[in-house]
Amino acid sequence: MENSASILVKKNRPKEILLNMLIYACAAVSIFLLVGIMAYVFIKGFPYVTKEFLTTVPSALKGTFGIAGNIVNTLYIIIITLLIATPVGVGAAIYLNEYAKPGKVVRLVEFTTETLSGIPSIIFGLFGMVFFGGTLHLGYSILTGALTLTLMVLPLITRNTQEALKTVPESYRSGALGIGATKWYMIRTILLPSAMPGIVTGIILAIGRIVGESAALLFTAGSGYLLPKAGAGIFGKILEPGGTLTIQLYLSMSKAKYDQAFGIAVVLLVIVLCINMLTKLISHRLDVNKR
Repeated sequence: MENSASILVKKNRPKEILLNMLIYACAAVSIFLLVGIMAYVFIKGFPYVTKEFLTTVPSALKGTFGIAGNIVNTLYIIIITLLIATPVGVGAAIYLNEYAKPGKVVRLVEFTTETLSGIPSIIFGLFGMVFFGGTLHLGYSILTGALTLTLMVLPLITRNTQEALKTVPESYRSGALGIGATKWYMIRTILLPSAMPGIVTGIILAIGRIVGESAALLFTAGSGYLLPKAGAGIFGKILEPGGTLTIQLYLSMSKAKYDQAFGIAVVLLVIVLCINMLTKLISHRLDVNKR
């Protein structure tokens, strides 16, 4: 019996070695592609990322080209989108996970959320242009783009928050309710702090999608590149057209200005890398604090 078992192990061993080699090869290909793309973009674009490039706006009179206005527009859209999407997404997840009774309604909402996350961004752009821009008379503006992106990232925040809440042990709920705490107090003081790493991860992933979006914003936010006017205030800027970094990259490529496009691509890559590092750092710190 022992001999047959040892023979079986020897027969399976070459297959395991081959499978391990295939797994490592797939991982190596993924790493090679990432490093290759980043290296190519940095080599082509890094020489054009100067102080003038980051702090000025395009001007035919001064003969300058910069992306300062696009950076500001990107920050505006990120902040406005998160201010709207985060409370709604987290609140929806809390209702579905803690208050709603399992049944057809919950399954329908979850199915709708998953379907919404799979809709192409160009369709969101068309809807945002017609509804927010036309029906609500917001026109091409940062606010129109932010409202459109809210619809896009809402499923991401909601689903991540739901999964984070599901990871909280049921004993936390029963223990808090057992000592007389109200349900909302239990959610606010126990569930949300325990699920915070997953919630923060979902929010930062949403930021990544906002930064990288272009199709929807092309139809809603426009391609304005100017900095906010002095004295216009914060709210005056959000009703004006504002092109993000991805929009400016698209426009530069369409005009065959590849040096400008690669310079913007370098800035976008740096932003994405910083977002990923921030995600790891915040998640690690929240996990440590939770323990």
